[in-house]
Parts: sequence; structure tokens; C-alpha cells
Amino acid sequence: MSAPETDREHADFRQYARRWLAENRPPPPPERLPITPIEVMTTGQRDYLQAWQRQCYDAGLVGTDVPVAYGGHGHNGLQRIANQELNRAGVPFLINIIGLSMAAPTILKHGTEEQKRQFIPGCLSGEEIWCQGFSEPGAGSDLANQRTSAVRDGDDWIINGHKVWTSLGHFAKWMILITRTSKDEKYQGLTYFLCPIAGHPGVTVRPLLKITGETGFNEVFFEDVRIPDSYRLDDVGMGWSVAMTTLLSERGAAEGAGAGGGEGEKAVENLIDLARNAWRDGELAADDPVTRDAIMQRAIIAEGLRQNARRARVPALCDHPMRLPLQQKLTHSEFQQDNARLGVEIAGAHASLYKLDPRAPDAGHWPLAYLNSYGNTIAAGTNEIQRNILGERVLGLPKSK
Repeated sequence: MSAPETDREHADFRQYARRWLAENRPPPPPERLPITPIEVMTTGQRDYLQAWQRQCYDAGLVGTDVPVAYGGHGHNGLQRIANQELNRAGVPFLINIIGLSMAAPTILKHGTEEQKRQFIPGCLSGEEIWCQGFSEPGAGSDLANQRTSAVRDGDDWIINGHKVWTSLGHFAKWMILITRTSKDEKYQGLTYFLCPIAGHPGVTVRPLLKITGETGFNEVFFEDVRIPDSYRLDDVGMGWSVAMTTLLSERGAAEGAGAGGGEGEKAVENLIDLARNAWRDGELAADDPVTRDAIMQRAIIAEGLRQNARRARVPALCDHPMRLPLQQKLTHSEFQQDNARLGVEIAGAHASLYKLDPRAPDAGHWPLAYLNSYGNTIAAGTNEIQRNILGERVLGLPKSK
């Protein structure tokens, strides 16, 4: 397809996505939704969000670039546009974030034909929710320090161990799972599995109560869990390599099979609206020059993030293929945290009113967002680790001691 034809296809699809989202906004949820998918707690929230993801999938906004044979819509380069329009529309987020942004891209790259046909369609539609089994009590930032074991038993594997910080584990049917299959080698001793979770014998999921009062995180225990070898992804000992594919998607270096929804591009607009309605010492916060300047700084960074995302898609503009994508995770998570912090400052004393208080500004969004923001700076490798990766692998700096 020539460049003009591609441009027309992209413009037509963007117009279609924008029109469809305007005409098919879902009804209000039956109960308050959390800020992100990883805090979904109740079956009511889950059912509402699963139905919304199914709508978006049927409309071609999820799995847009995935081959038709694997449940996708078979386009090329349109998923990015769908993600942008979902963000711009301010519609509910897609619940199966781990399946769309991590499991599906990893299975597409490393899976067998049978695995692609079995696992990807339900992932795209939202029928089958996925979770991620990477972190352990002793293997967080040092991901290769896995202790959860997988031992071969004929055509099966027996898994024993403990995973933690497992977002959506309480609703997940499947888990992308790293295990240790050899104690002799640190990196080559890891193997990657697609592991059944919900109702599977030997699997126990326990919620973890966060500082926000939410329980989106979980810990998962494996006690003699038996799964077939057909659930192994790639070769034995290739778990580290497969996990790097997953992490590249998690950190924003790949488009994934769907995203969007939630606050999206309205983050700065929401701060402006808050300032226009927040009274302090008899004056609106929006009239305070210090507050106005702080919001303007957030707008500048938001524009920088948008332009970096555009530049990352043009290879000729990237001095290193991974610098901008990896940088996006770092800067965007801190952008969200700083936005929430500023929102708390603008709300002033009213920020002490939490989400169940009817007097709380924006239904208590700002203190909740600030407390939640620390999970984003920890997930996908802490921001400290992210800075090390950028320094050592992109800038070529020596390892810190």
C-alpha cells in the first residue's frame, strides 16, 4: 500500500473510531469504577468493564492489528489510532490490560500456532482475563531471582511457589508465569508458562489490602500445580528472553493489542477544572498565579510526552531504538504522580475528604490518585531500575556500585 493510501486509511479509521465512540458511550456504571484496571475489586465492576471491552472489540478498536486467524481484525498500524481515540474520548478503560498489553503481544511473538489460536481471541474480547506472575517476595527488581519452580513430570509440569503484587489475580483465568526450571543457571534456568488460575487445583489467590483500601493486588500460591507442557511458551530455558518481550510491551515499547480509556489526555484539563472550583482563603485557586504556573508546567510536560510518543514511532528520529519507549514509562508514571500531588495541593484541606465523603472534590479522586500513583512508579520495574536501564543500556554508562 502506498503512503497516500495508508494516510487515507488511517484518517478514515480515526474518523470511524471517533464517531463510534461518540455514538456508543456506555451507560453509567452500576457502582463507582476505580482509577485504573488494576484496582478493579467487585464483580459488578468486572462485568461492566468486560461488557465494554467486548463492545470495543466487536467495533474493531481492540485487536485491530492482530491477524484474523487469531481473533483480531487483520489491519496494520491502526491499533495506535484506536488507543489514541479511546484515550481522547474519556470512556471507561479496558479491563484486560495485562492480556492486551502483555500476554497477547508475547504469545504472538513466541507462541505456537495452536497457542495463538487458543489464547488470543478470549484475551482480545475480554472474556478471559489475564494476570502476570513475575514478582515474588524475593524477586521484584531482581526479576531473574525467581524461586517458583517448575519440575518436568512426563508431559506435564509441577509448579510450586509464591507470586505477589498480582493485579487482577482474583478475576484472572490465566497467568503469564515465569518459573525456575534449573538451579544451575540464573537466566538460562527460567521457563515461561501460560498457567490456568481460576479454580485450578493447587492455586490459591489471596487479596492484598492497599493503603487506598482497595484490593486489586493479590498474592498467588502454587502447591503442586500440574499443567501440560503445551502451556509452555517457547523453549525450556528461554523464560528470560520471553519475559523481556513482555516487559518491552509493559514499559510501552510495543503497541499491544488494545489500550486507552480512563483519564487519558484530559489529565491537565481536570486540574484546570479543579482549580476553577477550589476556594482557598476566599479566592479561587485558578486566580492564584503560583497555581496557574504549576498547571502550566504540567501542560508543557503533557505536550512533551505526546511529542515523544510521536517521535518514538519514527526510527530515523531515534538515536537509540529503546530510549524513547523506555523513557515514556518513567516519565509518564511520574507525570501522573505529580499531577495527583498538584491536585491534592489545589484541593487544600478538602483533599483530606476521601472518596466516600459527598463533600470531597471530584468525588475524592485526587487523594485516591495520589496514593495509587506509587504503584505506577513501582510496576514494570521501579523507576530507579528504569533509570539504571536507560543509563547503562542506552547511554552506555558504567554500572553503579
